Amino acid sequence: MRPINKYIIVKQIKEELKTSSGLLLSSDDAKMFRYKKAVIIKKGDNVENMSAKDIIYYDKAAGHEILLKDEPHTIILERDVVVVL
Repeated sequence: MRPINKYIIVKQIKEELKTSSGLLLSSDDAKMFRYKKAVIIKKGDNVENMSAKDIIYYDKAAGHEILLKDEPHTIILERDVVVVL
């Protein structure tokens, strides 16, 4: 599978969320955050300034989930990426 144009296939990274005092946040609390963390699996031909294996943050409302090799992945647009680490 190969994304085209400005589409990116990402795999979400589950992260343990802590407050500054060290308390772990529940999954309900984590849903309040606007962005999700992911790793880029493949990028489309016209995606600039990103490459495979980059870690990104993207808008949680963006994209569509699909199953690739029985694992959930998300297809997003380049414009939904807010941070590249």
